[in-house]
Amino acid sequence: MLQDSKYWSSGNWQVKLGQGDEFIERWREFLTWTKESNEGFIGARLIRDLTAPNSFKSFAAWQDVESMRAWQASPEFAARLAACRALCDDVQSGAYELACDI
Repeated sequence: MLQDSKYWSSGNWQVKLGQGDEFIERWREFLTWTKESNEGFIGARLIRDLTAPNSFKSFAAWQDVESMRAWQASPEFAARLAACRALCDDVQSGAYELACDI
């Protein structure tokens, strides 16, 4: 399912020391809302670095770029993203299109 997507949003999250469990819960709430409230959302994954447990990467798959952009433009997106960011020292995010598949 996720592998069939051509459009992705992604985040690199450097979580504050001791905030990992709370971050996971806030991210889960954010993406549960995304799933329930946004057409075009396919699914998401949050992965944790085994050698740096405060470092996470997230990936969300979308049916089309318009759905992804509408999600990012919604007022509730900003509030839910801010709840996750509050637990982080640094966040890098982006939107991507599949360039090559092997």
